[in-house]
Amino acid sequence: MRTRTYARSIAVTSAALVALTACGGGDDSGSGSGGDAAAGGGEKQVNIYGTDGNMGSTLGEDFEEQGALAGMKGTLPLTELAGDFTERLLAVDPNLGNTFNYAGETYDAVVITALAAQLAGTNDANVFKAYVNGVTTGGEKCDALQACLDIVNAGGNPDYDGVSGPLAFVDAGEPAAASFGIQQFGDDNTIDDSLTQFVLAGDEANATTDEGPAPAAPGTTSPEPLVIGTLLPLTGDLAFLGPPEVAGAKLAVQEINAAGGVLGQDVRLEEGDSGDATTDTATQTVDRLLQAGVNAIVGAASSGVSLNVIDRITGAGVMQISPANTSDQFTTYNDNGLYFRTAPPDVLQARALADLLAEDGNNTVGILARNDPYGTGLAENTVENLLAGGLAEDQVVSITYDPNAANFDSEVQQMVDLNPDGIVVIGFEESSRIIQGLNENGIGPQR
Repeated sequence: MRTRTYARSIAVTSAALVALTACGGGDDSGSGSGGDAAAGGGEKQVNIYGTDGNMGSTLGEDFEEQGALAGMKGTLPLTELAGDFTERLLAVDPNLGNTFNYAGETYDAVVITALAAQLAGTNDANVFKAYVNGVTTGGEKCDALQACLDIVNAGGNPDYDGVSGPLAFVDAGEPAAASFGIQQFGDDNTIDDSLTQFVLAGDEANATTDEGPAPAAPGTTSPEPLVIGTLLPLTGDLAFLGPPEVAGAKLAVQEINAAGGVLGQDVRLEEGDSGDATTDTATQTVDRLLQAGVNAIVGAASSGVSLNVIDRITGAGVMQISPANTSDQFTTYNDNGLYFRTAPPDVLQARALADLLAEDGNNTVGILARNDPYGTGLAENTVENLLAGGLAEDQVVSITYDPNAANFDSEVQQMVDLNPDGIVVIGFEESSRIIQGLNENGIGPQR
């Protein structure tokens, strides 16, 4: 299993991933070459893969037949969460079950914001934005909120290694390296945690060397509290990510306030729904949060939603920090230095996904990607990595689809005609209908 000490000691180049020990044992189903014969017949079993937008047990709720998702594998930003952290999350929301996607990244986003504000001695995002990157690199190592606050209160600079990993932001305000999980569905159509593996992509050596301005005097206070808003998916096609993200934000605020707050005041949390890119929910929420005087907004989860509201947020002089945006577009976006993310960019996940496809022996790959910044960005980066890994252009076919289409019959038929060794579905909740179509045509994960 990956530990923070181990992750910090290994530099992973842009062309390689370090595979770490599997949690609870090896992969004994659904792996191997796409040329393997299906059980009981001579036809090959096509390998099916997902990514973070659909790799969750909630996907299985759309399938009634046992084994409909059996063996489907995929990648997602994932760090092995400590048991005490998940217990604290469950104390906030006992209904989380075993779904903790992006809870750590959300918790870290709130903590980083709080530490930056205290270092700057102000809740003005246009000032404390200069301290954000430095909270994650250089300075004195700390992996817990209280330890980091102690460093700040002693006049030092913390290097926060968070719940979600070492963080180590680059100049663009995003992780230089990240942990990814390789997960797999079992016969009961839920994620089989015993088969989860962890890999590391990227290189912490690429982190910024700019630790920010000199900190304010220890103990600096403010007459106004730090106000953090959330823009998280309570509804829409990423609603399954909402509960763990909300729990992560609430837990962070609770623990920050229990430790004495920020600038001598309790942090105030203003919650809001992001909806999805098909609605105006996010815009309405952002307007309400800005009227409430937030200094920073945590969210959105969807890259498409964030692209719809980022100008509104940063243009108002408010910081945006997303726990789940992965589109590469944000790396160079003109955000007035006010946009950050604790989730890694797709260029890193694409390396993990391409390596997984190669390791499973897929010589031909079909990709079905939703037509939005998340889907197209991850697909393009994955294709790049597959070609760099030795596949020829005619061995990789990438197709984008309209996630709001009435059906996906045409795209499924194209995969039937291609008959690849592996198919990657890069989507959100509509993925279940695509996979059902693949199953009906004999090229899905159905065992």
